[in-house]
Amino acid sequence: MLDVTVIEDPEAAAASLDPIRARLLAELTAGPASAAMLAGQVGLPRQKVNYHLKTLERHGLVELDGERRKGNVTERLMRATAASYVISPLALAAVQPDPDRFRDQLSARWMLALGARLVRDVGALITGAAKARKRLATYALDGEVRFASAADRAAFVQELTAGVSALIRKYDAPDAEGGRDHRIVVALHPTVKDHTTPELDAH
Repeated sequence: MLDVTVIEDPEAAAASLDPIRARLLAELTAGPASAAMLAGQVGLPRQKVNYHLKTLERHGLVELDGERRKGNVTERLMRATAASYVISPLALAAVQPDPDRFRDQLSARWMLALGARLVRDVGALITGAAKARKRLATYALDGEVRFASAADRAAFVQELTAGVSALIRKYDAPDAEGGRDHRIVVALHPTVKDHTTPELDAH
């Protein structure tokens, strides 16, 4: 089971967003189960659960883990293909965000467009690397900082911009033969506590 997988296909995205199928996916991340076992957990007839499982299987969201005999019936044990799923903007390709259409470093919506592009691009890279059976070279940095004042935050942003820009100038080799382009995304936003309304302050 993968830790996280990106859903790029619109039909697969629609399948995963169905409330019943989302519940079945959640149950299957805990371990393999049959339609009969899941029926008792979600309170639905086995036949209906089996229908939803086949839909999820068709889109690669669940897979066969094994089979077992129970009386005169052979039960198929299914498992989720990942512990969690992320829907790529490619699932809504015609209306996916385009960060190049509107650039504003102080805009939360532009940050959201950057984040969406990050999900889309990294998802496509993961898919390509898996098909090629190659390791994907990536790096991410995550941290938190508490600013004493709005002035401190502004100073931090200024230093961060200058530092990252200096590194880009130092290592950028546009004429290097055999070199490979990389994208750098740095974001700063208020921390969201317990996935509720974020703290908005005067800072």
